[in-house]
Amino acid sequence: MKILVINGPNLNMLGTREPQIYGTLSLDEISDELKDFARELDGSIKIEFFQSNHEGGIVDKIQGAKDEFDGIIINPAAYTHTSVAIADAIASVGIKTVEVHLSNIYSREEFRHHSFVAPNCLGQVAGFSKNGYKMALLGLYLAQK
Repeated sequence: MKILVINGPNLNMLGTREPQIYGTLSLDEISDELKDFARELDGSIKIEFFQSNHEGGIVDKIQGAKDEFDGIIINPAAYTHTSVAIADAIASVGIKTVEVHLSNIYSREEFRHHSFVAPNCLGQVAGFSKNGYKMALLGLYLAQK
């Protein structure tokens, strides 16, 4: 099983960016924990990580995943609430996708309550900090069974 993990804008700043909301772990530390969890879950799971602050780069990565990955975990960050392009890219490739958010977007500002991406996903995990990525991976793993 091969999983692509995509992280959107400003997530490269994790660990220093608003730690009261997003925690103190860096994106690399979250990635390392997810790789460890994947090995524990099933040693055959391969994970590739990608982060971009650019919408087009994320769309290109999603499109390039077709026929290469079994699942996508995406934290579109601010693009969650604005990007029809990312939503359409997910719909176009036909890969099971789970949307992840470190914070509970539904308990924050009103504009964060809408996701363009979620309707094209298998599910959404929000509010469980770094563990949301693990929950998303577990969901994709079980969906493949």
